[in-house]
Amino acid sequence: MKSRKYTLTALASTIVIGGLLLAGCSTTVETPAAVSETTTSAAVEQTTGVVATEVLAANANSTTVNDDEWSMDGAVAITLNGSSASADGDGVSISGSTVTITAAGTYVLSGDLDGQVVVDTADEDVVALVLDGADISNSSSAAIAVLSAEDVVVSLSGSNSVSSTGADEEENAALFSDADLTISGDGSLTVTSTQNDGITSHDDLMILSGDITVTAADDGLRGKDSLTIEGGTVSVEAGGDALKADEDEDETSGYVLIAGGTIDLVAGDDGVQAQTDIVITGGETTLSAVDDGLKAEVHIVVSGGATTVSNSYEGVEAYYITVEDGSIDVAASDDGINATSGTSTTTDIGGVEEADDGALIAVTGGELTVNSEGDGMDSNGSILITGGTSTVFGSPEDREGALDANGSVVVDGGTVLAVGMTGMATSPDAESEQGWVSVALDQSAGAGESVQVLDESGAVIAEFTSVKTFQSVVLSSADVTEGSTYTVTVGGQSAGTATAGVATASTQGGGGGGAPRP
Repeated sequence: MKSRKYTLTALASTIVIGGLLLAGCSTTVETPAAVSETTTSAAVEQTTGVVATEVLAANANSTTVNDDEWSMDGAVAITLNGSSASADGDGVSISGSTVTITAAGTYVLSGDLDGQVVVDTADEDVVALVLDGADISNSSSAAIAVLSAEDVVVSLSGSNSVSSTGADEEENAALFSDADLTISGDGSLTVTSTQNDGITSHDDLMILSGDITVTAADDGLRGKDSLTIEGGTVSVEAGGDALKADEDEDETSGYVLIAGGTIDLVAGDDGVQAQTDIVITGGETTLSAVDDGLKAEVHIVVSGGATTVSNSYEGVEAYYITVEDGSIDVAASDDGINATSGTSTTTDIGGVEEADDGALIAVTGGELTVNSEGDGMDSNGSILITGGTSTVFGSPEDREGALDANGSVVVDGGTVLAVGMTGMATSPDAESEQGWVSVALDQSAGAGESVQVLDESGAVIAEFTSVKTFQSVVLSSADVTEGSTYTVTVGGQSAGTATAGVATASTQGGGGGGAPRP
């Protein structure tokens, strides 16, 4: 895939979160070549990453055909009958098993067709295709192909299906559109593509409602300019990416927005893949991916909804990753949350030196849970936490850390619990405004243990059940006071003590963070 370079000119302002200007927590990053349109770019001043509204404002608006923009008045009924069809009005041309819609208007399709429905019109008004008990299949190309139109809506009524067993390189989906495409209605649509994508628009793809099930050899739902899901029930099983936006010639396009709906994704590649940004503001999304769960080249923002990455190689990967509301639960066989430009590692004599590339993980609210076999939260730049609840279970091996950053690790608010091994244990930096404690246990403990963190009076300030082998516990919360002593118990027995604000030295060394307070 061609890699496009970007600047973040529209996102350089300081962000106000909940009425609080966090200027003292700002992180200045130099945009690296991997995300810069030009060879020289100004530093980007960021306080807590980038909130969803600012990311979306910097992108082009997506096109939607709402229900009040078309009507059933004057609708033309198209009856599908195996290898032929008939229509009771104008705007339709029928040749054998090919039905071509040549004018804007509303068309109601019902019956079975082994052929193709084509939309080819120069009209600027909306073309509405109402699928009402329609089953359309094609053995060589798309079952429905929008070749030319301004805006098209597919409205679902009753039970419908479209399928393709063809490998057409041009009309490369069972439901293909070269125009903006909206899907709505209260019916269902089953899409099957044994060679290509399930549903593809070369412009914007918008899902407003409906019960949509897609099985595709390649990508499931693909909107080249943008893909937006606002509602409905969407189930995708794809050999490639489940959800995808891949426009690489326009830095304001190529984004995915999940604003609502119930979404279940299974992907042979990435669960959700965007050339620029992924923004989640609502909905309930569950996904399993062979490669990355959520993958974007620039921003991933979780600002609402409930997202679960049940299986992945790397759970969430982008240059800037922000969690400001909602919840996200990530399971990964490598890194859980990975902020990177992809250009940060250089080889030095005697080992590998990892440079700060300006990437940023910011948690300002919401709930983040990570269970990874690699690093839990890994930033090739910095980690900034000012709110929310972050629970990280890192690798059970000393080679990886629950927290890992090439730059700074600053915790100014919220609750952070990072559980892992001592080999790469990283603590918050001395600049952190909120207290923290880093405890190395006397010996490692296993999964299923009841673990508590006690203050000097014996009061429990944090507790959890371990999910894997661990020997390091890092906790930052409003209940931790610098200079006080804290004890970690495992199964009710003391397992280690530490003084808040004093970092526990890792046994193998690591990235940034972990500097003791002076």
